[in-house]
Amino acid sequence: MTAPHAVISGASIAGLSAAWWLRRTGWSVTVVERAPRFRDGGQNVDVRGVARQVLERMGLVEAVRAVNTTETGTVLVDRDGAVRAELPSDGTDGATAELEVLRGDFARTILDALPAGVQFVYGEQIDDVDDGGLATGRVTVTTSAGRVLHADLLVVAEGVRSRTRARVFGAPGDVDTRDLGVTMAFGTIPRTEADDDRWRWYNAVEGRQVHLRPDPYGTTRAILAFAGDDEDLTGTDRDELVRRLRARYADAGWESERVLDGFASSDDLYLDVLTQVRMPSWRRGRVCVIGDAAWCVTPMGGGGASLALTSGYVLAASLSRVDTSSGPLDRQALDAALGAFDEWMRPLVDDVQGIPRGIVRFAYPQTGLGLAVRGVADKVMTSRLMRPVVARITRVADTDRPLPTIVDAERV
Repeated sequence: MTAPHAVISGASIAGLSAAWWLRRTGWSVTVVERAPRFRDGGQNVDVRGVARQVLERMGLVEAVRAVNTTETGTVLVDRDGAVRAELPSDGTDGATAELEVLRGDFARTILDALPAGVQFVYGEQIDDVDDGGLATGRVTVTTSAGRVLHADLLVVAEGVRSRTRARVFGAPGDVDTRDLGVTMAFGTIPRTEADDDRWRWYNAVEGRQVHLRPDPYGTTRAILAFAGDDEDLTGTDRDELVRRLRARYADAGWESERVLDGFASSDDLYLDVLTQVRMPSWRRGRVCVIGDAAWCVTPMGGGGASLALTSGYVLAASLSRVDTSSGPLDRQALDAALGAFDEWMRPLVDDVQGIPRGIVRFAYPQTGLGLAVRGVADKVMTSRLMRPVVARITRVADTDRPLPTIVDAERV
């Protein structure tokens, strides 16, 4: 009997989770990644809610804990760096989660634990998808290098601006992308003696934020985030980007100049315009979409890495109920399995994507008055009386529903 074959496009958290669990349940798996090699680096992500259960079932909790960022809490600071409020970080899902890890370290942990037999194709991306729907029995993928792969299922896990998603789900209404009006610049800068083990968060007028977070490598992860500007900086080279950021952050205060000086020589500076992705259906024929490509919640929603990890498990659990002993996957059974994946994941995703109206204006005050109102609200929300309420807000990707059971999880 030939094992069913899945091609997974994208080798970050969602794609690697799907590869881990599909291989564990007996699938043949090929992962296509456009980067020439595994992508290390990145900023903080965390494991929250139901994703902790998935990580426990993978046996990787201690491996992730071992590469923790070392961050112990989250504080809001004023222009002089004095702490004006502290967000609750007690328990597993506080503002700083118990399992707080850099994206690359998280993905590397999954990669190193993959069951034997997962094949990787680096330095190529999908250029064509020939899927006659469920009736054909196979989907044919052609990569940028001319490689042709035949599969029972194509899993698109490429991220928020997925090219393959656009090819397969290109009709009006297939994909709704929502620009939140927030730009973030991320980079690694030198650590100083003044840095500590807390996430320090500073707000300035004109919708500007500065963030400093510890990492386990003796450096500091920095973010400059701002709202209320229609200027599109995507595609800007580093020198020009830093020049424009300097103009925007002139007189912002606190550590903004230090961050800009660090960005000028950082080798991992990148920019992101926060965009939510919503899709009425995550499947079409023998193609399904998972992770940020399907439902990007952005850092404002939180829980993106947890949803990505969980999606790989739920996809494999749904597919594990399909009988593959008598040949190619039955089209009706495959469609039902992908439907079950959608049915289980969608309430979890919808809960995280529901960003309250007006949250961007509150999070990124434009005026001195707005900043003062934000300061009062921060003090109220972090008071002893309100701490339980704030703690509930940080519990994302959480559900009372049990994870679906994987049938025959030890086939490999």
